[in-house]
Amino acid sequence: MPYHYGADSASKLITCDQRLVNVMYEVIKYIDVKVIWGWRGEDQQNGYYDTGFSQKRWPDSKHNFRRVVDSVLVPNSLAVDIAPYYPDRPHIRWNDSDGFIYLAGMVMGIAYSMGITLRNGNDWDLDNDLLDQTFYDRGHFELVED
Repeated sequence: MPYHYGADSASKLITCDQRLVNVMYEVIKYIDVKVIWGWRGEDQQNGYYDTGFSQKRWPDSKHNFRRVVDSVLVPNSLAVDIAPYYPDRPHIRWNDSDGFIYLAGMVMGIAYSMGITLRNGNDWDLDNDLLDQTFYDRGHFELVED
């Protein structure tokens, strides 16, 4: 079944680093996904921090990165938040742990096959132990820089 990003998801995805964009466009070939966030501004980031949905304040999140293009700062998020998308139930099912775990496996495997190292909010310390986390952000994927 061919999937595609809706306008809202696509507009958020283009605020991300090109490596994340490449991974997410490969992912959408196999599983339907909604992009929740790419780049976040100061108000959004601090709002998520204040409500406990993020562990980082502005500008310390990988969602807050920008780069210079033609002497202008433009969004270049090193992180993306996504969720499984079910067209028959177009709202996000935040309590669908199995769906988020399945999605994470797909994303991580696809990124690996593309030579891109990501960290997922199920395994912040990258030790493959999903039970030793104190904060879960199941739909969060970020680039791991050397």
